[in-house]
Amino acid sequence: MKLQIRDLRVLFGDHVAASVAALDVGAGEIVGLAGESGSGKSMTIQAVLGLAGTAGATVTGSIKLDGTELTGMSPAALRAVRGRRIAAIFQSPASAFNPVFRVGVIVTRALRLHGLSAAEARDRAAAAMRSVLLPQELLSRYPAQLSGGQLQRVAIALAIALRAEVLLADEPTSALDVTVQAEVLELLRELRDTRGMAILFVSHDLAVIAELCDRVAIMRSGQVIEQGRTQEVIAAPQQDYTRELLAVVPRLDG
Repeated sequence: MKLQIRDLRVLFGDHVAASVAALDVGAGEIVGLAGESGSGKSMTIQAVLGLAGTAGATVTGSIKLDGTELTGMSPAALRAVRGRRIAAIFQSPASAFNPVFRVGVIVTRALRLHGLSAAEARDRAAAAMRSVLLPQELLSRYPAQLSGGQLQRVAIALAIALRAEVLLADEPTSALDVTVQAEVLELLRELRDTRGMAILFVSHDLAVIAELCDRVAIMRSGQVIEQGRTQEVIAAPQQDYTRELLAVVPRLDG
């Protein structure tokens, strides 16, 4: 199993922000993490990235990448994992790019921080842009000169260039229009199918989860309350809360 979470608890004082007894994401698999705002989805992502502690949280339990324990790992060791082996994309792609630097500078600087030479970084950045169907000349522009969909593709291109094994996608399509959203979802499918990437996809939208994810875990009030194969959970939900989430999904069949 590529990513394995066991008995994870993220606490702010006595308040439990996230509690995940067991969650696995295999290579070549997209697992959805669904629930309303404030249910603990994003805090789970922050814990996997080793960033929950910077917000003042206490993190206990086990988070393993290919059997290597990440919880309690030193900051220096975590920095080597974060980006290089575990990449992340977020709801607002613009916030991930410093507006005063050109996109290419940001991408190549990230690659060089992980040990690539300047020439290797340029070549990988160009190849990654081609793989997400973006023209290489966008690297010479500033973030404000790209659309939200283009910036999200650049963020995915960086994960590809770093050859990340796991991608954490935290509401990556919710700020995009429907057409661009579909393009990003298709790109995530390609990463799963062609590169064997393990993807943990966070969303409050069960319609998107149903379209994209192989398995789904439902979170409520910080707890994972139900999980299984996506189609099975949608067809026969075991929890009232899951049924409530499904009830608000728009339908076209009348």
